[in-house]
Amino acid sequence: MNTGWQVELREGDIALRPIRARDQRDWQEVSRRNREWLRRWEATVPPAQPGREAGARPTFRQMTRYLRAEAAAGRILPFVLQYQGRLVGQLTVGGITWGSMCSANIGYWVDEEVAGRGIMPTAVALCVDHCFGVLGLHRIEVCIRPENVPSRRVVEKLGFREEGMRPRYLHIDGDWRDHLVYAMTVEEAPRSLLDRWRAVSSRGPNGN
Repeated sequence: MNTGWQVELREGDIALRPIRARDQRDWQEVSRRNREWLRRWEATVPPAQPGREAGARPTFRQMTRYLRAEAAAGRILPFVLQYQGRLVGQLTVGGITWGSMCSANIGYWVDEEVAGRGIMPTAVALCVDHCFGVLGLHRIEVCIRPENVPSRRVVEKLGFREEGMRPRYLHIDGDWRDHLVYAMTVEEAPRSLLDRWRAVSSRGPNGN
């Protein structure tokens, strides 16, 4: 089964590649430096979830083992984001559903030190082109907290449609949070989302 995750996607200095166990040191260092930057947007475990303590988080090894197993089963694509050869974030395609739906969702984060350089829109465009053109998915969805303006700008620059609000959709930073839904179908990016982003970014300052 070709699950489409053992690939490297690249545009200039920006690359997505599968997460691996030996990324632990770099991943933890970037996460530590960005703890406050990311805290407001990170998923948390609700207190009522059986068998898990509130706020409990898996170790990097546990996370990597789970992500790679799910990737091998064709349910997710777990990528790390690199800029000029350095790990600067993460992008995960999750909730991959086949059958009559053929859809997935994308989540991402980036190091504050390199935010605002167009890195994340490029990474999302690379990923969407892979999902549509190689995997054969039909719809990609990104759910973002309304307050997360930089993240909203990423998908808006790429032409994702805003579809509305999902009240108390995910447990983030200790509580259930509303999320805006952005989506795109393959018909809305018939050639290449990366080409669209290149054209947009050439006309003005990059987003993050």
